[in-house]
Amino acid sequence: MEKPSKNARKRAQHALQELGEYLIPLKSSELESIGLGEELLAAVRAAAKIKSHGALRRQKQLIGKLMRQADADLIRARLENVGARELFEKRLFADAEKWRDSLLQDGRSARENFAATTGIVDAQLMQLLDGLDKTDNERAEKTLKRQVFRRVHDILVRIAQ
Repeated sequence: MEKPSKNARKRAQHALQELGEYLIPLKSSELESIGLGEELLAAVRAAAKIKSHGALRRQKQLIGKLMRQADADLIRARLENVGARELFEKRLFADAEKWRDSLLQDGRSARENFAATTGIVDAQLMQLLDGLDKTDNERAEKTLKRQVFRRVHDILVRIAQ
């Protein structure tokens, strides 16, 4: 079997380093779910804290070196799952915003539609919406709108699980 050329080896090493760089912005819980080795996990966490450009470049090189010992295909597959979860969370957030806006603008019909769609009649949400109808204080209105969003988001998360 023929040995890969030096350029081919360098391309492979750069690809591993690039894959490792995708790990840096991930949350700690996401990193743990990927199942990295202790040394690689420590290097990625350290890179997330580094602000200096030169030091970060060197840390990324270290991550690339450690990636050579890791199962790159497994990491790549688990990263794709993390990306899918991120996309799901963004969609859930957008849905919560749409429901909040609908509940605030369309009144009773939106409440009935939300209850029918989710299968949940949430007393706390209804209480917040009633309080919003009665308030005339701008600051209290902003707070209640935020609470309505949080409640709607929590309900959608509960349904999604």
